[in-house]
Amino acid sequence: MVPTIDELLHALTRAVNTLADTDIRFAVAGGCAVYARGGPASEHDVDILIKPADLARARGALARGGLRVADPPEDWLAKVYDGGVLIDLIYRPNNRDVTDELLDRATVMRVGPAIAPVISATDLMIDKLLVFDAHRLDLSPLLHVARDLREQVDWDRVREEAAGSPYARAFLGLVDDLGLIEPKEGQ
Repeated sequence: MVPTIDELLHALTRAVNTLADTDIRFAVAGGCAVYARGGPASEHDVDILIKPADLARARGALARGGLRVADPPEDWLAKVYDGGVLIDLIYRPNNRDVTDELLDRATVMRVGPAIAPVISATDLMIDKLLVFDAHRLDLSPLLHVARDLREQVDWDRVREEAAGSPYARAFLGLVDDLGLIEPKEGQ
């Protein structure tokens, strides 16, 4: 069953309030970050970025807070559940460690009933673009996100960080051609 936005925000609130009571640095990412920044509501899960060194402590804190911890086979995230709602603790998105620098760029903002650090729109766009591959190439949702968040994004940095992905370059060319974002200088 797909969780509602209210269920996602409830799970997010439990997780971020629990983490806020620790010294673990984190930031909301994924669909909830898009929602916080004015984009379409998330329909899947809750994503929270943490540094790799903080994973064990974050899992422990969330377990003590009443959430159920699971051991996934992936080596870049941990999974925690608030009832049936999945919360991904991501420490290595797209084979790139979460760093203090990334967390420093987060902005504390309201996400539904919670107040939490939310990754920058630029980092969010980079992360979403780097997910694209031959098996995950549905551009439609990200077109909506790009349109809704376009004024918050440093598109030159996105182009630079995602330059190694032909899928990201194709997406950026499409949004340029559609006039959703300012074309890169010299075009």
